Amino acid sequence: MRQVFACILVILSFLSISAQSDDQPVLWSSELEKISATEYQLIMTAKIADGWHIFSQFTPEGGSLPTQFTYKNAGDDFILSGSTSESETQKKFEEVFGVEEIFFIKNAVFKQKINLKNTSIRQIEVNVWYQVCKEVCIQQEHDFTFVLDGGAAVSNVKDIDERSLAMGNALRLNLKNSALLNDAKAASKEKSGIWGIFALGFLGGLIALLTPCVFPMIPLTVSFFTKQSKQKSKGIVNAILYGFFIILIYFLLSLPFHVFDSLDSQILNTIATNIWLNLAFFVIFIFFAFSFFGYYELTLPNSWANKMDDASTKVGGVIGIFFMAVTLAIVSFSCTGPILGGLLGGTALADGDVATNLSAGMVGFGTALALPFALFALFPAWLNSLPKSGGWMTTVKVVLGFLELALAFKFLSNADLVGHWGVFKREIFIGIWVVLFVLMTLYLFGAFKFPHDGPKQKLTSGRKGLAVLSACFSIYLGLGLANIVDLKLLSGLLPPEFYSIVKKENNCPLGLNCFKDFDEGVAYAASVNKPILVDFTGWACSNCRKMEEQVWSEVDIYPILKEEYVLISLYVDDRAKLPKAQQFDFQYDSGRVKSIETIGQKWGTFQTLNFNAASQPYYVLLSPDLEVLNNAVQYTDRDTYKNWLQEGLKKYKTPK
Repeated sequence: MRQVFACILVILSFLSISAQSDDQPVLWSSELEKISATEYQLIMTAKIADGWHIFSQFTPEGGSLPTQFTYKNAGDDFILSGSTSESETQKKFEEVFGVEEIFFIKNAVFKQKINLKNTSIRQIEVNVWYQVCKEVCIQQEHDFTFVLDGGAAVSNVKDIDERSLAMGNALRLNLKNSALLNDAKAASKEKSGIWGIFALGFLGGLIALLTPCVFPMIPLTVSFFTKQSKQKSKGIVNAILYGFFIILIYFLLSLPFHVFDSLDSQILNTIATNIWLNLAFFVIFIFFAFSFFGYYELTLPNSWANKMDDASTKVGGVIGIFFMAVTLAIVSFSCTGPILGGLLGGTALADGDVATNLSAGMVGFGTALALPFALFALFPAWLNSLPKSGGWMTTVKVVLGFLELALAFKFLSNADLVGHWGVFKREIFIGIWVVLFVLMTLYLFGAFKFPHDGPKQKLTSGRKGLAVLSACFSIYLGLGLANIVDLKLLSGLLPPEFYSIVKKENNCPLGLNCFKDFDEGVAYAASVNKPILVDFTGWACSNCRKMEEQVWSEVDIYPILKEEYVLISLYVDDRAKLPKAQQFDFQYDSGRVKSIETIGQKWGTFQTLNFNAASQPYYVLLSPDLEVLNNAVQYTDRDTYKNWLQEGLKKYKTPK
């Protein structure tokens, strides 16, 4: 089980593995064999570093992920002759997964024959996606370009055809008074919720402190520093340094996301709203929840902790303290891993720059973990006031398990919304949450136990208080399900109100008339002589739902939206495929090419290209002839939004 969650941790980018051999565990090379004028054989060879292995394309389902090859334009320009063949493989029964895995060590050779349909093409492009494993598993990919005439490979930057160029140019708007947008972007950065994310991470760290993986280590570690140092001041400095390194480690875990963000401004939004990734999060959080319920323990490989512990002992000094902090992060993973997963999930759903938010959340989490070590080193007498370890920590873990389950269904709901499955409608989602919190209430009142619970004891006042809170929340959800009370406090967590079994609305927020195509909305605005509200939103955007259900619904704002503006809602996370005739390759000014195949890719690129923004919600006021009427705004308060709408309306109606 520990290997499973080591791989999960890498998938979430919480750990960064470096070490050629370990920096580049797999080196790829390629060769092209010409069989006839129209038949070729593509040969792709992997040189695998010692200790590492990659998996066969045919490793059984249920185990590690198989190697996958994607052949660009296969079926159009050429035909694959049979499947991709492999060199000799190894087999080993993996007890963790319960399957016999098929893999390669040292070398792997893959061959694929092709027959040309279009004899004018010069090159074949292939992508390989694979998992390479040692003590942990890393997902990687590699691109091959086979040049059929033996010449130099041609970058796909130059492969943009006239049709793609025309469709790409159609995305570019000739905005008037666009300088306002630059001001808006600067303002949005100042108003970002980075401190809110920091607080969320800090709260997560405080909760982690109360778990049995971390809490008992506080007095042990503080006592170690104060007793091992000859001078009291030296012990205090070491403890504070230890706390600093804890914060540093959790900050470093967020750095890979900044790399992702530099590659493509939309990539983190794509990751956060990807259907399969949301389903993966759902499964992962179910696993996390049942670990908190006591059915199994999640640990990273013991060798990691042993190596770090040995390093801290042998090195000593400042570096030794750093390795002690790394050891804490590893051995406490059983409890902190699920909480960090929740932090990642909450950050991915939040407004603003995901990478920056995640760094803020990680620093907050690390700060909360580090604070006790520094404070108790400064005031060691406080150690006597710490509560004793006991059954209350098990209760904390179980409560966290129920919260993990609730969050798991949030990710399942995201996949349902983005994929337009129509399964987890608002009423069904609320009903599931009602059941979960009723079960949590019953547990807290002692109606049933989990495997790691001890003998039944008298309920403490704290446990009773939690039970009452859980019961009240269950009742609140139930009343909302019956439409007796509104659930605005949960806007963003629940599916949108229009995504309902009962309310047959038009898939627009609050029953407003909205357009989901920019050009159609602009044409309509011109015909009725009204200004435009461009709403860059998302099916899985929490802050978008908060704005719609808490701000747009206000009695003095809703009429303005309904009667004075033409609403154009552009969903940047919509995974529905564009008609084939509307799909194209978009070329940025830098020369980079991006395939536009879905509705969300089109509107996400449209937003970045014209408004230099990539976050949602993002609101722009335009006239039908594309004059920017006011600064763009993002998630904001009711009064600010109302004034913003009125100022834009006033400017539109002012004679030129």
